[in-house]
Amino acid sequence: QVQLVESGGGLVQAGGSLRLSCAASGRTLSNYAMGWFRQAPGKEREFVAFIGWSVGRTNYADSVKGRFSISRDNAKNMVYLQMNTLKPEDTAVYYCAAHRFPYRNSMGAGDVGSWGQGTQVTISS
Repeated sequence: QVQLVESGGGLVQAGGSLRLSCAASGRTLSNYAMGWFRQAPGKEREFVAFIGWSVGRTNYADSVKGRFSISRDNAKNMVYLQMNTLKPEDTAVYYCAAHRFPYRNSMGAGDVGSWGQGTQVTISS
């Protein structure tokens, strides 16, 4: 079982940027797809971004396309989410997630084997 710890959340003004980090331990992530999800108060947890185990495969929710960028550093066992041009509707708890199986190039909430504890992102208008 992999342990995931997010960091980098905080309070920023609309239009600002944040970079979330996810540190993994307990398992090498290089063969696993990774993702970011978020949950706003009173709403369901939703998919934000995904990066496959193979180089270059990424996918984003329509609401963040062109503003967010997911990346990974397999040597450091880290995954990142660069968030630019933030909007108040991006306010949520952001969760890092690891696919339950290796060598996958797609990921939904049902595919998650491990979740982080979440990091709060708050965007003020």
